[in-house]
Amino acid sequence: MLIALIKSARPHQWVKNLFVAAPLVFARRIGDPTALGHAGLAVAAFCLLSSAVYLINDVVDVAKDRAHPVKRHRPIAAGRIPLPLARVLALTVACAGLAMAFGLGIAFVATSAGYLALNLAYSFGLKKVAFVDVGCISVGFLLRVLGGSVAIPVQPSKWLLVCTLLLSALLGFGKRTHELRVSGEGGSAQRDVLGRYTLPTLQRLMAILGVLTSVAYLAYTRSPHAHRFFGARPLVLTVPFVVFGIFRFTWITSRQLDAESPTDSMLRDKLFVLNLLLYAAAILLLVSP
Repeated sequence: MLIALIKSARPHQWVKNLFVAAPLVFARRIGDPTALGHAGLAVAAFCLLSSAVYLINDVVDVAKDRAHPVKRHRPIAAGRIPLPLARVLALTVACAGLAMAFGLGIAFVATSAGYLALNLAYSFGLKKVAFVDVGCISVGFLLRVLGGSVAIPVQPSKWLLVCTLLLSALLGFGKRTHELRVSGEGGSAQRDVLGRYTLPTLQRLMAILGVLTSVAYLAYTRSPHAHRFFGARPLVLTVPFVVFGIFRFTWITSRQLDAESPTDSMLRDKLFVLNLLLYAAAILLLVSP
């Protein structure tokens, strides 16, 4: 039962909450013990809140998940966790995340509560509206970055926020592309909104968003904000890692069908993980004293 509960919390998805730590890194505050501690607490709070959201979503979608070839093996859909217990656990984890948020001030509480409210609205209705569903995913990532900013605190770059919105939209449409390809004609039975998307439309959107994200990141590396924090350090040299990561993600969503989500596929893809590690190493090298 314990393993099933942990699996339902989806700790492997916590990698998305690294966006909370982005302001710490790009403001070059990683060597500040106080900022580092606040950022770590912020990441932990968002991990708890995101796990609560996953639990709630699995409870709401239990019938749909049972029609999915992969999701039907999730503990709640498979019946290994009773629905009443899942509801209690979701409430407990959400309260724990909000309680942790209070340690970082009212602005962070508001941001994290907004994230939770947005995802509740998504789970109980907005996920059924095409394009609005991906918009909710994008705003959720934006709230992660804003949460990380107010936790330190630091003023985030406008270009970094634009990059976050574009990249998260790319991830969201990539997720829909993956789901549509896995489900085929039975997509609507597994997720209502899939019947309102088509693969050609999603693929065109991903191509456009991939280019826009790359251009926005390039603009960020040349922005006054980046110059203020990085000076003459060649942040622009990290652009190829971002471009390759976007290309690889697009390739994964158009080829891989053996995972529950694109996130799972990315974490299993050696080239993607290697590129991500090289990008992280390059950024850490640039932010080091």
